[in-house]
Amino acid sequence: MTERVALITGGARGIGRAIALDLAAQRWSIAICYRTSEGEATETGKAIVERGGKALTIRCDVSDPAAARNLVQQVEQTGGRLDALINCAGPYHRVNLLEETPQGWADMFSNNLHPIFYLGQAAAPGMKNRKYGRIITFSMANADQMIAQPDITAHYIAKAGVLILTRTLAKLLAPHGITVNAISPGFIDSGSAPPGELAGMAKRIPAGYIGEVADTVAAVRFLLSEEARYVNGTNIHVSGGWGI
Repeated sequence: MTERVALITGGARGIGRAIALDLAAQRWSIAICYRTSEGEATETGKAIVERGGKALTIRCDVSDPAAARNLVQQVEQTGGRLDALINCAGPYHRVNLLEETPQGWADMFSNNLHPIFYLGQAAAPGMKNRKYGRIITFSMANADQMIAQPDITAHYIAKAGVLILTRTLAKLLAPHGITVNAISPGFIDSGSAPPGELAGMAKRIPAGYIGEVADTVAAVRFLLSEEARYVNGTNIHVSGGWGI
C-alpha cells in the first residue's frame, strides 16, 4: 500500500500530538502544523521519527486563508499526496459574554471554525482526484444541544458550526470516496486543564471519570480505518456520557 500522508493542525501537543504518534507507529508520513509551539513541535517531530513515521513540522497560522492553502500545497508537494486532514487546533478562552471584546469574539471563529473551511476547501481537489480522503474535525460534547454558554459563547457557537460544516463537507465529498466526520470530546486529560478542575468535573460525568487522550486517539484511528469507509457525516462523542 502507498504510504499514507496526514496533516494535523495543532499537532505539536495534547491530542494532536498523541494522534501523530499513533499514526507514526503505523508508518504514516505526518505533517504537524503549529503557530507558536515551536519547541514542542520539534520534539514531536523527533518522536514521530523514533516511532517509525516521517515528520514534517510547519509553522502556519491557519486562520489566514492564503496560509492555509499554502500549507496544504506544501504537504502535498512534500509527501506527494494528502490522505488525511485532522483539524485539532481549537483554542478557547473563558470570559462572560457581556465582557467579551470584539477581537476575542472574532478570534474564536477565526481559530476554531474558519480554518476547517479553508483547509477542507484546499484539500478537497487532491482527495477527489485520488478518490480517497479522510477529514476529521473536533467539536465539543454538548455543541449539538445549542444551549446557553455564558462564559464560552463564541467558542461554543463556533463548535456548533463545526458540526454543520462537517456534515456539509461529508455530503459534498462522499461521491468521491472521501469521509468527513467529527469527534466531540468531553473532559479529556490532555494537559491543558488544571488537575483540580478536571477532578471536580468527574462527579458530573456519567462514567464517573475523566477521559484519557488515548480514548480520543482510538476514535481517530477508527475513522481513518477502512472499517469506517461507510461512516460519513457523523459526530462521535468521546465524553463518558457527559453532554448528551
